[in-house]
Amino acid sequence: MKSIDSGFLIRLRARLPRVERSQYVAYLAGCAVFAFGAACFIEADLGTDPLDVFALGLLEHVGLTIGIAQALVAAVCVAVWAGWNRRRPVLSPFVTFLFCGSLIDLMRAGGTAGLVPLPDPLLMLLGSLLCAYGSSLIIMSGIGIRAMDLVGISMTERWRWPFWAAKCSLELVLLVGGYLLGGPVGVGTVAFLVVVDLLIQPLMRLNGTLLGLRNAGLPGLSTSRAAV
Repeated sequence: MKSIDSGFLIRLRARLPRVERSQYVAYLAGCAVFAFGAACFIEADLGTDPLDVFALGLLEHVGLTIGIAQALVAAVCVAVWAGWNRRRPVLSPFVTFLFCGSLIDLMRAGGTAGLVPLPDPLLMLLGSLLCAYGSSLIIMSGIGIRAMDLVGISMTERWRWPFWAAKCSLELVLLVGGYLLGGPVGVGTVAFLVVVDLLIQPLMRLNGTLLGLRNAGLPGLSTSRAAV
């Protein structure tokens, strides 16, 4: 019986994707950097990101909360990714969603972003840059890739689009939809869209070149399937 159990465990381990320690480090660092960037962006109070524009616009017509509205968007993205790739839906994006959200709440409660001595426009830009870098680390870790990024990766792999173009197109859909629903759009919204979506791909390349990080989420930025 013990030999059977051992054999089953060996086969199960062989089927599971191999996750290196550096991937966990990149994931945790990415979540922390993204959360701090989001806290700075919120502290600047110069606009909301496209996802929040859509969530707030949806709230104008449906009695939900921002968290539930964002979770619904994530669920739709996971469903699209799963159907497109003929794979089972994954829960890891929701873990990242809750983890980053909790970190943002803790940082805001502790006034972390308020300790950065920058005027609001520069704080907004810093927040956008940190969100872009945090996103690049999360994607490269291959762990808990955010739901919209999963769809963007599939667009990159199947249509040979640059990742920034795929990501930007998805964010624009949310932005336009949210605006039509009555969501607020400001200079911060445009800054987030431009800075974050355009910089994630170059930052992934920079991480690979300067830090030697392996891109487990989007190897080569064009070919292999994303790990989750």
